Amino acid sequence: MIESFVRRLRVEKGYSPHTCRAYDHDLREFFACLAEEKGADEAGAGAVTPRRIRGYLGLLHKKNTKRTIARKLAALRSFFDFLAEQEMVDTNPAMRVQTPKQEKTIPGYLTVDDAFRLLDAIETDSLAGKRDRAMFETLYSSGVRVSELVGMNWFDLDADQRLVRVSGKGGRDRVVPIGRKGISAVTAYREALWREKVVALDQDGPLFLNRFGGRLTARSVGRILEKRFRECGIPLPVSPHGLRHSFASHMLDAGADLRALQEMLGHRKLSTTQRYTHIGIDTLMAAYDKAHPRK
Repeated sequence: MIESFVRRLRVEKGYSPHTCRAYDHDLREFFACLAEEKGADEAGAGAVTPRRIRGYLGLLHKKNTKRTIARKLAALRSFFDFLAEQEMVDTNPAMRVQTPKQEKTIPGYLTVDDAFRLLDAIETDSLAGKRDRAMFETLYSSGVRVSELVGMNWFDLDADQRLVRVSGKGGRDRVVPIGRKGISAVTAYREALWREKVVALDQDGPLFLNRFGGRLTARSVGRILEKRFRECGIPLPVSPHGLRHSFASHMLDAGADLRALQEMLGHRKLSTTQRYTHIGIDTLMAAYDKAHPRK
């Protein structure tokens, strides 16, 4: 039933492979823990109670963050909803278990000066340098997720209109603007690939390639970014997601509309966009001085 459930997530719901793997692991871990505690005869779905789920979550608190625990509980809720639809259980026991209260954290992000410092420090006298400059210019100027970045193909890019089509979470496509710096860097990288006879200019395929000519992975992008941080001397590197957060913060600080930013980031809920943005104290003070009648 776990296999059927995960297949449904992938095929019908359009969940990413990463999410499907996580849900599959979480469910198998739960039932393995249940079998170890109660014995195989008592480890079936019909024997699961809210109390058993709470006991399992209590064990997780020793080694997992609240965010991870919340994800594992979400996997159980979705799975038991699926079983209820199949009439294999009468009720969903996970619905009677409260989600752990989440810590409100602000993702790491760069100042505008540090973002420029990072990008300008990437030398472009090699193919790898041209790729990395193009990759991080694109990430910072469009605000896409790293999974969306590595999933881009050459034909997804409209250089004349400065737009790129990305496939987001749940298979939802959207079109986002990309800055002139990003377009220029991507074009230079593509022309270098053509000169070295790696690709033809009219050939579709992955936009960013690894040294073997295949598509880069999100993990590789993270490692490359860490290396570039060390080279430019910024002491506190951020993840590729931090560049996305930097994009959102800098756009908002410069006066971008929050709803437009929501569309560019591909968020379903405006509250998610608000969580990913950061307003500096200078921006807050300027807004206060401009708007308050008794300042």
